[in-house]
Amino acid sequence: MTKILEMYKCNICGNIVEVVLSGEGELVCCGQPMEKMEEHTNNEEMTGEKHVPVIEKTQDGVIVKVGSIPHPMENEHYIMFIEVNSKDKRYVKRKYLHPHEEPVLNLKCSCDKVIARELCNIHGLWTSNESQS
Repeated sequence: MTKILEMYKCNICGNIVEVVLSGEGELVCCGQPMEKMEEHTNNEEMTGEKHVPVIEKTQDGVIVKVGSIPHPMENEHYIMFIEVNSKDKRYVKRKYLHPHEEPVLNLKCSCDKVIARELCNIHGLWTSNESQS
């Protein structure tokens, strides 16, 4: 069974899909089952300090920066998107990024608690479960 906001990747063509509604069955691409992308956190790898989203509360909402140490944004290694979700997963905001663009998302919102995640083209999906109060 798939769950809302899970991401899956095709290991043949590289397609990435995100589940928008939970359902039964298996996701398939190129004739093969798609692999569920695991969400990494700061506790898992040394590269976490460059990848884990950092959530800062502002007067109007939140700012999400990628990493406590700036992440490279080169043609070969960059953040593909930053996403912010409300804790109840009812609200989702995503910003797609390109190489050489600053990996920051400014979001005006009234959500008390948010979850942020980002996708690195090399190191995969990273999440921060830090809550803002």
